[in-house]
Amino acid sequence: MSYSHEIDIALLAVQRATLLTQKVFHNNAKGTLSKDDRSPVTIGDFGAQALIIAALRHNFPNDEIVGEEEASSLRDNPSLAEQIFALVRESKLDDSSAESQLGGPIQDLDAMLAAIDAGKSSGGSKGRIWALDPVDGTKGFLRGGQYAVCLALMVDGDVKVGVLGCPNLPVDDAAPISADVGGEGKGVLFAAVQGQGATSRPLTRGALASAKTISMQEVGDITQATFCESVEAAHSSHGDQAAIAKRLGITKESVRMDSQAKYGSIARGAGDLYLRLPVRKDYEEKIWDHAAGDLIVREAGGEVTDAEGKRLDFSIGRTLKANKGVVAAPRGVHRRVLEVVKEVLGNK
Repeated sequence: MSYSHEIDIALLAVQRATLLTQKVFHNNAKGTLSKDDRSPVTIGDFGAQALIIAALRHNFPNDEIVGEEEASSLRDNPSLAEQIFALVRESKLDDSSAESQLGGPIQDLDAMLAAIDAGKSSGGSKGRIWALDPVDGTKGFLRGGQYAVCLALMVDGDVKVGVLGCPNLPVDDAAPISADVGGEGKGVLFAAVQGQGATSRPLTRGALASAKTISMQEVGDITQATFCESVEAAHSSHGDQAAIAKRLGITKESVRMDSQAKYGSIARGAGDLYLRLPVRKDYEEKIWDHAAGDLIVREAGGEVTDAEGKRLDFSIGRTLKANKGVVAAPRGVHRRVLEVVKEVLGNK
């Protein structure tokens, strides 16, 4: 199956959602709430989720969706809900054909709340399920750093389509990896379909721009590799990752950035390695934090496993219960990186 319709809708839906997230940021209307796990949820999270789910329901009404947010807090806060709905209504693609492909604007506030709440699938190994993170890297978004709008389609637990919208990454695939923020020449859409390779294209305000094939760069001398890691020490063990870099002979400072922008960056050769090692034995990664990036890196010629060498398993539910950590690298060096990961973690 080509998944041509799915990838087109996913790309347009993510692109439209980035219009909203950028507007929210530039208007300083970020307005945060706290979830039960104390992580911040912004107006951008709710608005982007509503826009993307509305587009998915219009095109694929029988598909399930695993979304990060739910609307109960908005129902308890009508003024915030109205503020978000106004932003959602304003967030339209300039190209009328592209906008109509997504089903046009959300009609009213109740429809927006219903769309947000349609992301309650429990996931699993059967059928077509979309995994959505409307603003991955919320803290990065809040401080003007890297963030991503992330969408992936799983069929019977296997990721078939992945899209990342990264408004603050440079369009130029050859630009060196950096945690710097956007400006002119910034904003990129990464995409992959299983078996069809990975691409990047500039984010636009209308129809999709032309895509270019991307691939990971080969690493001849691993001591010269650049590796990325999360900004937040709560998400990833910086100490273990530094020890691994030292054992590999890597002396370059790591690049710390939020979100699945790290997957996109290494997929196009701007960086080489991405390590996300567990900080707690009981921590379970969320599927929406990895599904799109995992496919994009693998389709760009990379290898993605957990810290034990197992492929990431998206078929179990809303989390990667069977996996601990993430090790992403070009195929030629992944085995060596994984050996060192096991050595460092085994010595603890």
